[in-house]
Amino acid sequence: MSGRLVEGPSAELIRSAYRLELAAAPSLLPELTLADLAHVLTLLDGGHVPADAGRRLVVALLELGASGATGGGGPGARGAGLDPAQGDLVMNREARLRERIGGDAGYLLVGRPRREAATVAFHLAARRRLLSLAGALERLQTVLVTLAARHMRTLAVDYTYWQAAQPTTLAHALLGYAYPLRRDAARLHAAFGRVDLSPAGAGCTSGATLPLDRAALAESLGFAGVVPHARDANWQADLAVELSAIAASVGLALDRLAEDLQIWGTREFGFVELADRASRVSLAMPQKKNPYALVFVRGVAGRLIGRLAGAAAVARTASGQPDPRIFAQDEVPAALELAEQAAALLAEVVDGLRFDRERLAAAARRGYLAANDLAELIMMRRGIPFGTAHRIVGEAVRLALAAGREEDGIDAAALDMAAREVAGVPLGLDDAAVREALDPGAAVARRTGIGGAAPAAVRTLLTEQRRSLRRQRSWTAARAAALAAAEMRLLERARAAAAG
Repeated sequence: MSGRLVEGPSAELIRSAYRLELAAAPSLLPELTLADLAHVLTLLDGGHVPADAGRRLVVALLELGASGATGGGGPGARGAGLDPAQGDLVMNREARLRERIGGDAGYLLVGRPRREAATVAFHLAARRRLLSLAGALERLQTVLVTLAARHMRTLAVDYTYWQAAQPTTLAHALLGYAYPLRRDAARLHAAFGRVDLSPAGAGCTSGATLPLDRAALAESLGFAGVVPHARDANWQADLAVELSAIAASVGLALDRLAEDLQIWGTREFGFVELADRASRVSLAMPQKKNPYALVFVRGVAGRLIGRLAGAAAVARTASGQPDPRIFAQDEVPAALELAEQAAALLAEVVDGLRFDRERLAAAARRGYLAANDLAELIMMRRGIPFGTAHRIVGEAVRLALAAGREEDGIDAAALDMAAREVAGVPLGLDDAAVREALDPGAAVARRTGIGGAAPAAVRTLLTEQRRSLRRQRSWTAARAAALAAAEMRLLERARAAAAG
């Protein structure tokens, strides 16, 4: 398009800026076709374009949608038939249409700036990928809940600072990874509501001059409503930041699980082994089985953090600048897709894990992990302040470990020796009470409160998690069905218009 400019873009501008702007564009092409069809059909319904020209435009858009120019023509801009010399995604679309129908392609620009077309496509693409990510989070939570139900009585160790802290069960430990994913799902649902508002028909900064029915346009694309402010509709830099933050939060939740599994899977721990299908052999060291899938998940977290930082950095600009659209908006759907892939992979990994129950239980028996319980027993039985009881038990543990006894090194006599050293008086507890306090299985059974590791408390957690998953699946299925139905109706309208 010329007019205001008397010369075309320089070769350097094309090679650098235009090429970069098109790099992620192919992923938006299917959604751009839907946005274009809805716009042209609305123009036709309002009598804003000649009927014959509008029909030819619809036919050409349907042809583009069925060809490789929808993004299926190969990887990258070149594979999708995009040419940096033509400018951005919207101008490339007009160029392809001009090749088919000549000057009638110009009617696509009626009542709509380029950023509106790209922004509508972005909303559609982000919406679709949010639903895909929601499904992956649901699958991973389901696998964790299913696995937890099998290990309600499998003793394990809870770590803080990667130091053995307290005895727990494998079920309780696994459910601890499900809750952050559930919060991420809630954040995703809330963000979806903002993405599911249509910028279509908003026009330029102060609104559209043509009386386009924005509500009908939104409905044709399956949106729940419209962005109310015309300028805000096309300049929502915060939306890219929010969606990037959700992808990064998911990545971090996945990373924590992957990192813990990688450590648990070392020979030194030996708690778990990955299935061969999630591993990779070392080409140099025949004995090694590398947990490659976990390394990939950890790397994804780092990349998603970078995407979030980039989205925030380019949003730090005066309003009305194209920086977020050029440098972040196209990358957000890719970030959501990467998070979905990592979540789906980790669900597969967890589903194939093989836990060594004996090693887990043996680790829970070493190191006096129920020492806190013993201190509380002393406090309650002897009326000693907890701080003093804590020091007595700490002294007893220190002496037992110094003697090389990680297990069964603390009895009533050893406790009295420590009490005399710390408080100047013996405690007089019996051996049975000391053994019961330090027994890891008994310690787990005592944790019956809300959120505890006792089997009854874990059953309550499982029931609640299954209820949450049913709600999550219902939410995702309902929205996916609504979007699919809206797209089908739009395409049926377009085919009818094309047929005349």
